[in-house]
Amino acid sequence: MRHVIVEPAEEGGYTVYCPSLHGCVSQGETLEETITNIKEAIELYIESLEEHGDPIPPDIEVMAVAV
Repeated sequence: MRHVIVEPAEEGGYTVYCPSLHGCVSQGETLEETITNIKEAIELYIESLEEHGDPIPPDIEVMAVAV
């Protein structure tokens, strides 16, 4: 399991990214689709790291704070 950040997209739908996997970004029209898409993106990202012998970064916790 990885922590992700989901944000509403200006054009509609959502954008999502995984802070611990730099560049691992996806999107979707619905929240459900967005989560499904980022799960697939994370799996592919980690598979690519493994295939290239690169280390898999640990997950990082995220915190939302209103200021």
